[in-house]
Amino acid sequence: MRRAGGMDGRAILAALSLALAAATAPAAPQRFPQPDFNTGYQVPTYQPPAGRAAWREWTDVGVLAAALSLASWLAVKRRSRRGLFLLAVASLAYFGFIRKGCLCAVGSLQNVALGLADSGYAIPLATAAIFLLPLIFALFFGRAFCASVCPLGAAQEMTIVRPLRLPLWLREILGLLPHVYLALAVALAATGAGFWICRYDPFVGLFRLDGPAPMIVTGLLLLALGTVVARPYCRFLCPYGVPLGWFSRLSRRHLTITPDDCIQCRLCEKECPFDAIRGPEPAPGDRAAARRAFAVSLALIPVFALTGLGLGRLGGGPLSRVHPDVALARAVRAEVAADTRDTTWETRAFWATGAAPESLRAAETAATRRVTNAAGLGGVFLGLMAALRLVALSRRSDRTDFVPDRGDCLSCGRCFSSCPREYVRLRRLDGPMMNP
Repeated sequence: MRRAGGMDGRAILAALSLALAAATAPAAPQRFPQPDFNTGYQVPTYQPPAGRAAWREWTDVGVLAAALSLASWLAVKRRSRRGLFLLAVASLAYFGFIRKGCLCAVGSLQNVALGLADSGYAIPLATAAIFLLPLIFALFFGRAFCASVCPLGAAQEMTIVRPLRLPLWLREILGLLPHVYLALAVALAATGAGFWICRYDPFVGLFRLDGPAPMIVTGLLLLALGTVVARPYCRFLCPYGVPLGWFSRLSRRHLTITPDDCIQCRLCEKECPFDAIRGPEPAPGDRAAARRAFAVSLALIPVFALTGLGLGRLGGGPLSRVHPDVALARAVRAEVAADTRDTTWETRAFWATGAAPESLRAAETAATRRVTNAAGLGGVFLGLMAALRLVALSRRSDRTDFVPDRGDCLSCGRCFSSCPREYVRLRRLDGPMMNP
């Protein structure tokens, strides 16, 4: 036992001696320098990507104003269908493929709606200018924007091959769809539910050569349909076309079919692929019956408005489900009921906050109330539009010549080449009806 203890004592002394020798030995030269942590390096702060330069935005506004001016001159003064077509090609190239459809007066509707409804949202001045310029030109010269400046219309203009004339009843029904789209888009944008016009634009994906497959397919289908139904999106879907039509009806000057006198040859009526030319209306045989029909249609205006209010509020609840606050609350409740987590990015972000699901109730209720109220106002708007359309159909005019409907006419200039008086103006006597 003592031998073992002695061995342990010697082992301990040997270990201490080695440690002391290592501590007092001269330091060996280092092969690599020690890292220097005092270099003054600072972690950079996150810098969000800068927006488009202001001068570039205002350059786009200037290009838009120049294109509208040229289109107005070509349609009203110069009366050049060829010039309007060439301008449409240039607009499709610049506003469509170069600017990727982002210089969009149609989508600016949503910015204006949100700015009017939410005092905390400031409408960019360039966006406001893009929204107002086509309307101002429409007030003075008709729908010059639709003629050859809008890239959506220009893309459809290129695909018109053999357009068909739709029956009046079908045109009247389809003509209400842009008003429905306008009411929905404004209601959703004003309540913070998103910019749905931009989200479901059928042509932006084609302009960018990229995008969701369903929207690209929709754009291609619209272009294919446009070979037989001229400009289907412009006539039966475009929400911006609604205010453009209102302003155009009040236009100070507008495209005319004939440069001077109408000889009622009806060639222009056959040439227009948009059914936007109205012929003479003879005086009704029974004026008393016409006045009664007009009075009844006027009396129905409040009935249509109240019906629209009720239907709008009734549909406001289901419509509110697209609002982000309502959609998140419903998704979280579904996960709680199924005892799951993180089924979507939105719910994953919510659970990461550690908040209780009940905390979403107030935001959901407020969003539902806002969307329901906006849907009710949208219903009133649609009711009024339907009633006013009924009034217009029951009203008889004193029109004696063939003239473009200022609200529906897209100022494309196709009717110029069909008018014999246009060939007289150009001193070209080889036009229609010139040679027997």
